[in-house]
Amino acid sequence: MPDTVKYILDANIFIEAKRRYYAFNLCPGFWESLLHHNNIGNLESIDHVKKELLESKDNLAAWSKKAPDLFASTDSKLVLADYGAIIQWAQSQERFNDAAKSEFASGVDAWVIAYAKANNAIVVTQEVSAPKSRKDVKIPDVCNHFNVKYTNTFDMLQKLGIVFYWRTS
Repeated sequence: MPDTVKYILDANIFIEAKRRYYAFNLCPGFWESLLHHNNIGNLESIDHVKKELLESKDNLAAWSKKAPDLFASTDSKLVLADYGAIIQWAQSQERFNDAAKSEFASGVDAWVIAYAKANNAIVVTQEVSAPKSRKDVKIPDVCNHFNVKYTNTFDMLQKLGIVFYWRTS
């Protein structure tokens, strides 16, 4: 039985799935399940993620164009306020080097976390916590600071009850 929570997918969910374990020709059910669960309100991503995916101009970009409802707008006062607080926090952390702060400020991760925080949702990412990292601002560490729940692809799939079946052609 699917959760009543909403999952917000980070860009690396799509990118790693396409490159590694859920390639379009290997596991089309993964991509179909994302659309299905988006349609019933269990998951979505955001406009900033879509923009990043479209930059690749590959089959993932083409798929993203065909899934406009999957990518929610971050244009809300609550999301913008949370985004500002997240960026301000990251910039104030002495443990991160300047390159890490700059990359985080110019990237998509803070938007994903802000959208999840504003919508009381769970971030889905393949990143793992690295609280002592100086060169990377990791999504789980930011989520921990802001009390935003997070999980990975495989836990989300299990909680949503998604199962992939093998069939012969």
